[in-house]
Amino acid sequence: MRIGELAERTGVSTRLLRYYEEQGLVSSSRESNGYRDYPEPAVERVNQVRGLIEAGIPTAVILDMLPCLASTSVVEAPVIAQALAETLAERRAQLEQRIGCLARNRDAISAYLDRATITR
Repeated sequence: MRIGELAERTGVSTRLLRYYEEQGLVSSSRESNGYRDYPEPAVERVNQVRGLIEAGIPTAVILDMLPCLASTSVVEAPVIAQALAETLAERRAQLEQRIGCLARNRDAISAYLDRATITR
């Protein structure tokens, strides 16, 4: 798929997609006319990268994490600095809190809709 379609499907600007590619976070091949051609899994990759960036993870760290994120097979265990491990653990705890809050909000909305009388 071309960059415009990937941008549309992910909600990420073409400029940001080019930046992700420059950083090695997503890759494409080139068509004979020079246009970028992204594989279907790029949609999930871009969404995952965007989510990690929104969680406060720097792109350099995301790049190091990609082999572990992309593979379902056993990957060689990375060696990381203690400070980075602590930062990632903090980010993970923050994400878990947000997930809990979102789940409670979803449940509250569901309960409200279940009890509501809907009019036309």
